[in-house]
Amino acid sequence: MTFSFFSASFIHPQLLPIVTRMTLFDTILFYVIHFVDKVVLWHRLPVLLGLAYLGIRRYLHYRYNLLHVGGDNGHNYDSKEYAYRTSDGKCNHPTDNLVGSQGTFFGRNMPPATLDYGFQDPHPTLVASKLLARKKFKNTGKQFNMIACSWIQFMIHDWIDHLEDTKQVGIRAPDSYPSGCPLKSFKFFKTKKFNTSSSYMKTGFLNTRTPWWDGSVIYGNNEKGMRRVRTYRDGKLKISEEGLLEHDEKGIPISGDVRNCWAGFSLVQALFVKEHNAVCDMLKVYYPDFDDEQLYRHARLVTSAVIAKIHTIDWTVELLKTDTLLAAMRINCRYGFLGKKFKDLFGNIFGPILSGLVGIRKPRDHGVPYSLTEEFVSVYRMHSMLPEEIVLRNIKPTSINGKYKCPPVLEKVPIREMLGKEGERKLSKIGMEQMLVSMGHQSCGAVALWNYPTWMRNLIVHDIDGEDRSDPVDMASMEVYRDREREVARYNEFRRNLLMIPISKWEDLTDEEEVIEVLKEVYGDDIEKLDLIVGLQAEKKIKGFAISETAFFIFLMMASRRIEADRFFTSNFNSQTYTNKGLEWVNRTESLKDVIDRHYPEMTKKWMRCSSAFSVWDSIPDPTNYIPLYLRLAPKQ
Repeated sequence: MTFSFFSASFIHPQLLPIVTRMTLFDTILFYVIHFVDKVVLWHRLPVLLGLAYLGIRRYLHYRYNLLHVGGDNGHNYDSKEYAYRTSDGKCNHPTDNLVGSQGTFFGRNMPPATLDYGFQDPHPTLVASKLLARKKFKNTGKQFNMIACSWIQFMIHDWIDHLEDTKQVGIRAPDSYPSGCPLKSFKFFKTKKFNTSSSYMKTGFLNTRTPWWDGSVIYGNNEKGMRRVRTYRDGKLKISEEGLLEHDEKGIPISGDVRNCWAGFSLVQALFVKEHNAVCDMLKVYYPDFDDEQLYRHARLVTSAVIAKIHTIDWTVELLKTDTLLAAMRINCRYGFLGKKFKDLFGNIFGPILSGLVGIRKPRDHGVPYSLTEEFVSVYRMHSMLPEEIVLRNIKPTSINGKYKCPPVLEKVPIREMLGKEGERKLSKIGMEQMLVSMGHQSCGAVALWNYPTWMRNLIVHDIDGEDRSDPVDMASMEVYRDREREVARYNEFRRNLLMIPISKWEDLTDEEEVIEVLKEVYGDDIEKLDLIVGLQAEKKIKGFAISETAFFIFLMMASRRIEADRFFTSNFNSQTYTNKGLEWVNRTESLKDVIDRHYPEMTKKWMRCSSAFSVWDSIPDPTNYIPLYLRLAPKQ
């Protein structure tokens, strides 16, 4: 009772209901992070202390922010018979063949929303028009380029998509605010809701993609999708002579996922089809007895691991550009405190802290069967990264000499012309190299208020087969609606559930007076009503972060989970499963630049000056820092 009383005097009162359910040990750990949140702020700590904070927070999130939705309906199986990634994600979990497969439930990181404001409060179109709609394009400076923007769509299409209902819902702009809405009304398919076998989570939604990091974005999410992309010769996937995706008779690209494709997304798919085929060529040389199926299966394992590695220690490091996150991603997701050289020599012999999560002895799901979550979907709403136009560069100029020069602008193409079938035709004329160099030199949009692409507010979207739907939609309004429809907590309740200090007034969220004025106009003084997508984009950002801290804490939990729950990154991450040469391929690849160099060896030498292929290519490389990473002090704010 003394401990409980003491807790009440220190802990933010709105967090007490959660903390009182914790064990004594967990409560002590919560005290540590809560003290830092109230007094110091973790991102101002030296690297080692910042890592300790993130480690404690992730532990607590694993304990209190992993909720299973739906029953375990699969069965045990012999994992030795499935030493490869299946077409639909089955047979990855060590004891249940259905966990993480196509068509399973999204999990949750917190209970469904408890505040009953309704789908129209405030009106989704009003929120979109007043707070999300682009006024003037805001970019990320030199931090993130259009390859980085395309990459995250590449990843989303690998992981998540909701099964839709056959019933449609309509949204009509409010009569009091018709002028700010590009569509006066539009309709779209509801998310299909299913009953579960759970007593505490009675309904849920199904994922039509495989949530594993299995490269399904190029391989397909089921047997039909896999057959569509394979050549059935030497294990390879279909690719055109020009190094771009092939197309069917309707002009739709042939790849693992073709829904809502555009030229940049298609380009990244094609690059990794080339990577898969290059792995096949390598394997055929060293293992001449491998047949088509063996080459395909091993090349898929290798390519999927390369994709996951690039995302963790290249893309994410640029997204969250701080020393603490650089250390965290390398330690946690890859090499541990002992580093790459030690792990390459001895393997994962000391567990996740010293040797990293990849290669641990058995998968870990922390008592909750693996899935991606509704909250994960919500924090990955990053359409504001897309610009209004693509800036094409001339990569054959005669006036530029030497390396690392920015190629001159050739033309600016409205991004609408780069969508769907029209975009595929345009890309075939531009070519892989010019498009890749152009995207490398173009900064993408910032994840911020008033930066939602104008063209996405009157957009013809695709069905799962890549065909145009009949009705245009306002994507900004629809994203506000989707979070409400799927019962994702609104911003302040979301923060409380993540053990974060909630806001008590608009000034806690942002210093921008204009933003505060419009927040009051839309939500009044009711901060609990604030939509998640608005709060995440309005939130003051940590220096170096391209996303909000609130979104990052979901990333912190789920990035590790995607690796440690997957047996092909843990117990089966070995030469027996991948082959010796396949494992060498993964271990040698450290970045997207390594992949580009394999296929276009002169491109980065001539056109890329920066350290990462995800930064704007003419930016200055990261400066050399002679202080060991783990000994660096707090950054200047």
